[in-house]
Amino acid sequence: MSRHTPVNHDEFDQDDEIEIVSKSQMKREMNALQDLGVALIDLSRSHLKKLNLPDALFTAIIDAQKITANSAIKRQRQYIGRLMREVDPVPIQAYLDSLRGDNDKQTAWLHLIERTRDELLADDKAVARLIDEHAGIDIQSLRQMVRNARSERAANKPPKHFRALFQFLKTLYPEPQIVPQADADTEDEDEADD
Repeated sequence: MSRHTPVNHDEFDQDDEIEIVSKSQMKREMNALQDLGVALIDLSRSHLKKLNLPDALFTAIIDAQKITANSAIKRQRQYIGRLMREVDPVPIQAYLDSLRGDNDKQTAWLHLIERTRDELLADDKAVARLIDEHAGIDIQSLRQMVRNARSERAANKPPKHFRALFQFLKTLYPEPQIVPQADADTEDEDEADD
């Protein structure tokens, strides 16, 4: 007969917790990575370059965009899923979210511009504050856009100047960056290649 030695539970510290992941959980995580990789297939080459993906993954995605046979695309997607295991998925997901408009930073930036536009239309003091905050702003254009947007709102006209004011304000507030941009020289070369 074999003797079973009792386990002394005092030997394990509270800090030495072992994370046990089930086989099903691992499979779900691998499928999620594959789905994230498959989502990259729909992106243009310039968007993919902004992600700074490893060369093997970048090439696999470009190759997947060219494949038309069902069984071949299925194998290529599985290959992309395997390559995704070696990449940090968080910046990729954040970039895809920003492209879809699901990003909190992006949303906050757009809300800031909308709030500023509403303040400009409501009060002339807001126009003066904006001019003080942004040296070098085209004051005449700003005042003209505000006047035109106010008059079209009062006359219940389509919001042409209202939208133009929004676009003008977008130039004053920099868009938040989700993924570090590639060098401008590299992007220019890439666009020439496309």
